[in-house]
Amino acid sequence: MSVRILALVGSLRAGSHNRQLAEAAVKLAPEGAEVVLYEGLADIPFYNEDIDVEGDVPAAAAKLREAAGGADAFLLFSPEYNGTIPAVLKNAIDWLSRPFGAGALTGKPVAVIGTAYGQFGGVWAQDETRKAAGIAGGKVIEDIKLSIPGSVVRFAETHPADDAEVAAQVTDVVTRLQGLAGEPVAV
Repeated sequence: MSVRILALVGSLRAGSHNRQLAEAAVKLAPEGAEVVLYEGLADIPFYNEDIDVEGDVPAAAAKLREAAGGADAFLLFSPEYNGTIPAVLKNAIDWLSRPFGAGALTGKPVAVIGTAYGQFGGVWAQDETRKAAGIAGGKVIEDIKLSIPGSVVRFAETHPADDAEVAAQVTDVVTRLQGLAGEPVAV
């Protein structure tokens, strides 16, 4: 039985280093784990309870919820925008937090990693992402962390999957998340 890990990337830019990091996770997933890179976060309207109506949820949000419902775990990739979480990733978490207490994140393992240009690799944004995912009901795995600094220089000519150190770290993250996704979760 394969563990399905849904990857959500907080950057919409085609050449995003966080997207490349997610692509590395897809490529390097160990046997028994399938990392699925979700496409379509840009199409989801900002969360608004007035449009989150049973039977009439916007199609893009319903698609995200469906994909998340079929996931055993989540791997969130967060760059750092002005010292915090990107709006597109926060919006996805907001949609997945509903219905309150029974959203698609509830009780499922969530790990947050990422890369950023600065010297700390986006740790502030990643901490904020962990906080939001936990409040939304996810079982945030606090000891799975990977913040890669200097992304613009480090990945200027090398895809993260081709960087031996990063490839080993990403493989370790996915392997650890895979192991936790099979554990019973107390809610």
